[in-house]
Amino acid sequence: MPSSSATPARRNQSGRPRRRRPQAKAQPVKRSLFDEVGVTAVDPAPFADLGLPNRLVRALHDSGMQEAFPIQAATIPDALTGRDVLGRGQTGSGKTLAFGLPLLALQTGNARPMRPRGLVLVPTRELATQVTDSLKPLAKALGLYVREVVGGTSFNRQVDTLRRGVDVLVATPGRLADHVRQGTCDLSEVERTALDEADQMADMGFLPQVRELLDMVPADGQRLLFSATLDGDVDKLVERYMTDPVVHSLAPPSASVDSMEHHQLLVSATDKQDVLARIAAREGRTIMFVRTKHHADRLAKKLRAVGVEAGALHGGKAQNARTRILDEFKSASTSTLVATNVAARGIHIDDVSLVVHVEPPADPKDYLHRAGRTARAGSSGTVVTLVTDDQKQAFRAMANQAGVKAITTEVRPQDAELARVTGAREPSGTPLAAPQRQQQTPAKSRGEHRPQRAPRGTEPSRRGGSNPNRNRRGASAARTGAPQRPRRSNSPR
Repeated sequence: MPSSSATPARRNQSGRPRRRRPQAKAQPVKRSLFDEVGVTAVDPAPFADLGLPNRLVRALHDSGMQEAFPIQAATIPDALTGRDVLGRGQTGSGKTLAFGLPLLALQTGNARPMRPRGLVLVPTRELATQVTDSLKPLAKALGLYVREVVGGTSFNRQVDTLRRGVDVLVATPGRLADHVRQGTCDLSEVERTALDEADQMADMGFLPQVRELLDMVPADGQRLLFSATLDGDVDKLVERYMTDPVVHSLAPPSASVDSMEHHQLLVSATDKQDVLARIAAREGRTIMFVRTKHHADRLAKKLRAVGVEAGALHGGKAQNARTRILDEFKSASTSTLVATNVAARGIHIDDVSLVVHVEPPADPKDYLHRAGRTARAGSSGTVVTLVTDDQKQAFRAMANQAGVKAITTEVRPQDAELARVTGAREPSGTPLAAPQRQQQTPAKSRGEHRPQRAPRGTEPSRRGGSNPNRNRRGASAARTGAPQRPRRSNSPR
């Protein structure tokens, strides 16, 4: 007799025992190429020993660069042989020159109008500008032209630039796709393509455009791809567009946390704004990360109200405003930058000594990329996260996934420990004037064809359509001196 504790077999409607479905076997986790090669151990090396042209080495020397960083020493020799290269290095490790120098060194002859020979795809306008600024003086030594095409700037000016011929084109995917569709850029003669921050392009939803662009580039061209991770779609890019790539993995994403001090500062909601104001008033460059563009604008306004030179950077600002704010931060005329994630990988500025997460980021990748704005190129830095009581558990889970061990300290605005960790001090309290907006150049002088605002009286009425006769009558009366019929007033009589 079976034990009373045995579970009876489940039966279907006919009374027969149900058949158990075979359990699917757990699929083994696919190892990425970065995991397979492990960490590449490469020491810094003189640029002169990497096989670069002498003119390029002299240009580097004139710019104060004689020794290549490890990521450059590892990847440049392989790239100069024409091999596809897949690289990973922590932020600030020198990836721009790792792909930029081979693109310049292997260029033969000048590009024809609207047909670049080298292409660099990046996720943000800021990163495009910084890549272009890094490569321009080096390209000049070789008689080559490096230019950028990004959104937020004059399309027609970019057309004029492309028509003059661009040897290495640095572009964001969306704007380059616009040029290709308009017939103002042809990718059929691109010999070498570099993708920088490929994982961020995936996170931002750019990969469909990236695939569309890579399908237009000759299949036998060289590919140089740099990414912190090979998650999902990035791995598909590697499989589809790279041929037997040489892989160099100098550091996993979590390795960058080792050169930083990480702090979890427990604050009350009522003290939080005062704590932020005191941190922002410290000496040195500080970047504060927030989640939304509205929060960035509000926080920057509050900081300026207590005497802190602060500027807000986010995707909702016009490109000329974003450029001005970054220039002010680089020149130290603005000491605190309040930014959204648009700047997490687009800002490459040395001497940022403190990064503040105003709210704990939900994604460990966001934490690492934001934190990477400090401790660049071998220097040290501090990363603090302000955590309220209801955020403790979420921060702990995120920090564990990011491989971060943060020192936890409960702080009040005037605590000595807050000053020791961040350099916080009392702000002046004298309100600062809002930054002056740069006057927009008229659309005609920029070569843009923007629709002109209709003259008063010709806008579409609520009933639909426009009424050009109203202005015509008024203009005729003005010419002849005839009295005009008074307009009907909507105000109560």
